[in-house]
Amino acid sequence: MAFFKNLKTKLFGQKTTKYDQGLKKSRTLFASKIKALAARYHQLDEQYFEELTEVLILADVGYKMAETITDEIRHEAKIQKLTKPKDINDIIIDKMFVIYTDGQLVSTRLNFSSNNISLFLVVGVNGNGKTTSAAKLAAKLKTQGKKPILVAADTFRAGAVEQLQIWAERIGIPCYLGTPKQDPASVVYAGVEAAKSEGCDVIIVDTAGRLENKVNLMQELKKINKIITQKLGHEANETLLVIDGTTGQNGINQAQEFMKIVSLTGIILTKMDGTAKGGIILAIKEELDIPVKLMGFGEGINDLEEFDLDKYIFSLTSDLFVEYENE
Repeated sequence: MAFFKNLKTKLFGQKTTKYDQGLKKSRTLFASKIKALAARYHQLDEQYFEELTEVLILADVGYKMAETITDEIRHEAKIQKLTKPKDINDIIIDKMFVIYTDGQLVSTRLNFSSNNISLFLVVGVNGNGKTTSAAKLAAKLKTQGKKPILVAADTFRAGAVEQLQIWAERIGIPCYLGTPKQDPASVVYAGVEAAKSEGCDVIIVDTAGRLENKVNLMQELKKINKIITQKLGHEANETLLVIDGTTGQNGINQAQEFMKIVSLTGIILTKMDGTAKGGIILAIKEELDIPVKLMGFGEGINDLEEFDLDKYIFSLTSDLFVEYENE
């Protein structure tokens, strides 16, 4: 239970973080379900553990991950000879962390080129916040001292180019615009040239999200990657899939389809402030084994946060800490 104790010492009382505010709906639902379950059972028995699994599934943890967490909790409770539901809150939190990391260092860092221009491809179905996420990422990198440029390669969605241009003007960075129906690869080609002339060190490319035609999208992304390699001498540093956190398991299905098309390096999870099923991050780990690298908690330009496992688990479960507040 070292993780639980360390987490409590490190983060307890910090109630102003974007994680805490953004996961409020998820935390409230999760804690209320766990507490209601503890109120109904005076002893830990098999029926309790079956209902605990259901609570985890309802939080969108995913069926496999829910069963794994419950099995680990059942085993730990037996070892410690615990009999009361209220005694296992810390174990629930511990097991979420341990199972997510699986004994490995979970890296959420974005990959940058050390001596060349870096390039990030942002992919995802339309409506998930792909274009907005590309802009927010650019704004975040600017605050970190980078010199980003946005490239509007989603030339097939009406309004996508104009939307990205508006964001670029608001952030105060350059944006290379393709024309309607222009070949996206040619837009990326010109965008790389624009980055070099503007002295930019990070290119963020907003790509098309036409998942309904996977063959065309696959060919399009292959062509774009070929152009990137020709122009920069390397493939995209990151290919980031944008998933709408409010879609739950449907987001997992989308990711699985994109994995058939392109090699993903990370996930941007958006609209987390609008869902009560924040456990989706655990499901992503179980089903996809792709790191969540960024999380969006609102509509503001500064509402994109780097994924922090400690803050995530604490903010999802902190209402379970209340009984320990006066220890």
